[in-house]
Amino acid sequence: MIDAYDAGLISVAATMVFVLCGVRIGYASGVIGLVGLWVIRDWEAASGLAAALAYSEVSHYSLSVLPMFILIGFLAYFAGLTQGAFAAARAWFGFLPGGLAVATVFATAGFAAVSGASTATAAVFSRVAIPEMLKYGYQRRLAAGVVAAGGTLASLIPPSAILVIYAIIVEESVGALLLAGFIPGGISALVYAGVIVFRCWKWPDLGRPIKGITWGERIKATPGAMPIILVIAIILGGIYTGWITPTETGAAGAAVIFILALVRRVFTGEGMTRKDLGDALMETSKITVMIFTIIWGVLIYVRFLGFTGLPGAFADWIAHLEVHRMVIFLCILGVYIILGMFMDGIGMLLLTLPVVYPAILALGFNPIWFGIILVKMIEVGLVTPPIGLNCFVVNGVRPDIPLSEVFKGIWPFVVADLITVAILIIFPGIVLYLPETMMPGAQG
Repeated sequence: MIDAYDAGLISVAATMVFVLCGVRIGYASGVIGLVGLWVIRDWEAASGLAAALAYSEVSHYSLSVLPMFILIGFLAYFAGLTQGAFAAARAWFGFLPGGLAVATVFATAGFAAVSGASTATAAVFSRVAIPEMLKYGYQRRLAAGVVAAGGTLASLIPPSAILVIYAIIVEESVGALLLAGFIPGGISALVYAGVIVFRCWKWPDLGRPIKGITWGERIKATPGAMPIILVIAIILGGIYTGWITPTETGAAGAAVIFILALVRRVFTGEGMTRKDLGDALMETSKITVMIFTIIWGVLIYVRFLGFTGLPGAFADWIAHLEVHRMVIFLCILGVYIILGMFMDGIGMLLLTLPVVYPAILALGFNPIWFGIILVKMIEVGLVTPPIGLNCFVVNGVRPDIPLSEVFKGIWPFVVADLITVAILIIFPGIVLYLPETMMPGAQG
């Protein structure tokens, strides 16, 4: 019979081959994990363990936060709140060089704070922001690039589905991880805006400022952003104070958005219809099932890896390398950049963390800080070729902008992401400030 450790090594190679051949990560990892358990144990144990995992692990209360956060985003979209947020950002930032692109960054950041889904954010603002930028003569690659990059902010700014999944995998506080992403997400948006302003100041033809915006127009547009600000306050305030749990903040945020949509519908006749509500619930169900399917498959594979002893052996090997731990850390980040070119973020997290996370702990890095850095690297993967998912989303919504132009437009934002990562590595307190100052008992 094959040695368990060797079976683990073979499984890693097999999983990578499956993924590169286009097999969905949930199916690939689930099948390989099941076969691996069968090889090192027996079929009865393997099938019993796989069946038990499908319920025992996924029935955790913490995971119920995912559909709530996803629902918030769809309700906000169908209620028309994205248009209000973009109009407010346009009024306040349009005077800057590349002002509409800057407005798009801050509007996507605001929508990210009620969405948690990068691809959904990119899809929404491909419809809302790109036509406006093209109307004012912005370069197509800038318009497409800023939407693709801005969508990635939903991975970091709470409510973030991927941060919830990371917290559950490594058994850290969901609330602490969500709070930890808020300041880095804001810094990411500011760095994006800075890159845009510099480039459009240096090369004005990329995107010129909007002239003639009055203070009256700014004040009139501001209420359009208030619903999103209210939901942000509920989510962050509730988690930070411990007043409500992360799952309850998701439910409260969804309820507030729903009520605001009803009020808007009654008094203006615009916004979410009964059909839109059904579509929001259906889309939420589809994405939730997709995420849970990935989790089921990868958890089977993770349990198999645990039996092989491969994660512990890798952590021990990493800890005894005679190089500075930061060199090892940067090499790990480099591997994630490469993986991000070929895999989706959730699958990458679930597949690699069982091996990488013990090594990170052995090196003495803070798991919450590492989680934020890791998610930031996943954001880079969402826009880098050949599988930059957000770029494909933008191209899918706007087929008049070739995919090659979308990819050319994201490179300044990739540089901005790497600058942000460097800031977070040099100043880890930026990440840890909010989690370390949470109210006692607010670590749910």
